[in-house]
Amino acid sequence: MHVLMTGATGLIGKEVGKLLVEKGHRVTVLSRSPKRAKMELPFPAQVLEWQGESDAVPEKALENLDAVIHLAGEPVAEGRWTDEKKNRIRESRVLGTKKMIDAIKAHDQASRSVKAFIGGSAIGFYGDRADEVLTETSERGSDFLSYVVSDWEKEMDQFPGRTVKVRTGIVLSRHGGAMSKLLPIFQRGLGGRLSNGQQWMSWIHLEDIARLFVFALENEKVEGVLNGTAPEPARNERFTVALARALGRPVFLPVPGTALKIAFGEMSTALLGSQRVQPQRPLDLGFEFKHPELVKALEILCEPLRDGQHEIFAEQWVNKKPEEIFPYFCAETNLEELTPKFLNFKVIGKSTDEIKEGTLIDYRLSLHGVPMKWRTRIEEWKPGQAFVDVQLSGPYRKWHHTHEFIPSAGGTLMRDRVLYKLPLGWFGDAAAGWKVENDVGEIFAFRRKKIAELFGEQQ
Repeated sequence: MHVLMTGATGLIGKEVGKLLVEKGHRVTVLSRSPKRAKMELPFPAQVLEWQGESDAVPEKALENLDAVIHLAGEPVAEGRWTDEKKNRIRESRVLGTKKMIDAIKAHDQASRSVKAFIGGSAIGFYGDRADEVLTETSERGSDFLSYVVSDWEKEMDQFPGRTVKVRTGIVLSRHGGAMSKLLPIFQRGLGGRLSNGQQWMSWIHLEDIARLFVFALENEKVEGVLNGTAPEPARNERFTVALARALGRPVFLPVPGTALKIAFGEMSTALLGSQRVQPQRPLDLGFEFKHPELVKALEILCEPLRDGQHEIFAEQWVNKKPEEIFPYFCAETNLEELTPKFLNFKVIGKSTDEIKEGTLIDYRLSLHGVPMKWRTRIEEWKPGQAFVDVQLSGPYRKWHHTHEFIPSAGGTLMRDRVLYKLPLGWFGDAAAGWKVENDVGEIFAFRRKKIAELFGEQQ
């Protein structure tokens, strides 16, 4: 199928796009920033500009189209809900969806060829419902998000073909979403329950929510509302204890509800609301969750972050085969080209003529004006597939960098995973963790841009 996607650079969108391509589908992406999207997408796609609710859908995006996966929308959990913010939350979803569906209906070819519209929705539809068990047939709540989601879904219902609305819960992932805000707090042993902790939290693992969207797309009998949550919702108190234990950290003092209301205003209703959601229709339709149990899901999620360890994860698709890319990484001096100038990074030498397992490589660099040396060892070397370098001496207590070159849709999915620890344990994290995180983020952003220049960005 030829699938048009919005929200493709978001947490869920990236995973959905990868799955679509793995299954042989062709993807076109609409983005407010096409240049950034071309570098960030971990899958091949035609990328076109669309400014959402304020813009007309480009006609080129509607050509030879079979289905739409619509995930775009203003982030809900970022910043206070001012009147302006609430308007963006609503308009980006309601008007954005209307623009998309109106464009499909008005386009002669798309109006006949597009058979399915799979829309991202939210369990915010149900509002604060205490201990009530909520299924797809439960009524709408009565708060701001309930009305936004209701109006959003009414616009999806205007699509003349098969429509699926996936009401997503809290997505468990180390690489974005709500968990990316919680994990650093719990890693420092400062995580505690919210208010009395009795409110229900409905969650889903990132892998499962991406699979659910593709399941909805590929199964013609799937229609209507699907709750995108795991079958085991948990009270906030239990979720808090399970997350702390998965990280090997203690539970800290509870956060009073009044403090949340002062800090976040009306947005605190999203943090304190209780939603005990069951994915009744996915289960009835035969969807199988890979991560149905909270404790096991959190243990898998948090395993790389135990014992003061941090993770950097990056993916980038390039239109070259692994065997065309890997030789570039066989020359250690090319690392200088992939490193921002502010580090004054220089390769001094290596212990073998050619890089192989066991090779030692020495560098010098300057970190915030402080000169230092860095020695790494190549722990694993699989030409054309992967290599691993570990720090033997340098600025970190641990640095373990896995580079993977994965064949994907005629090109390569380049995947980097770094596990690192700072010196001085918790004190080092408290004193410099945020700065190191910013620095490393800047380094990988530079690297992503340089790789796009070297090997060609998406068209």
